[in-house]
Amino acid sequence: MPDDGAAPTAPGLTDDELARIEDEFGFEFADDHRSMLSSVLPVGDSWPNWRDAPRRTLQQRLRLPAEGILFAVEWQDFWGADWGARPARMKDALRSANYHLARAPQLVPVHSNCYLPAGRGSQGHPVLSVYQANVTSCDTDIFAYVERQIGGVEADPSQPPTPTVEFWSDLVG
Repeated sequence: MPDDGAAPTAPGLTDDELARIEDEFGFEFADDHRSMLSSVLPVGDSWPNWRDAPRRTLQQRLRLPAEGILFAVEWQDFWGADWGARPARMKDALRSANYHLARAPQLVPVHSNCYLPAGRGSQGHPVLSVYQANVTSCDTDIFAYVERQIGGVEADPSQPPTPTVEFWSDLVG
């Protein structure tokens, strides 16, 4: 049987499962992310399996964007545009970067290195690809992204995604 590239799926998460995940990891899914996950749970390579993945694996995926920024601060001279003057000592620069990152919106993994901002009451954010301080917009929203990844639908180039989330959008290049 030929591989069509579509991701395998499982039944969507229940309201109780979503509440448990949010409570356990200390964030709330954005409304559209929550809606998607309640309809279908993509599973397989690079998709966070919110139902069955080990807690540690999910925690690592949640920390990855901030850890990538800290790596860029330490090894690539990255410094946030709104962070003020960069401290001369690396220890102080990392402490200050941690402070600012703790105030940036939490990113929640969607697939591979692609994320959506957390936050009940929010929706319509583009999916962001985040690798250290390199951030790009992957798709206009979670539904377009999942349709493309699972259904193999081509992206619509006439609707370029417009980044909308504080701090992370400033890094889109």
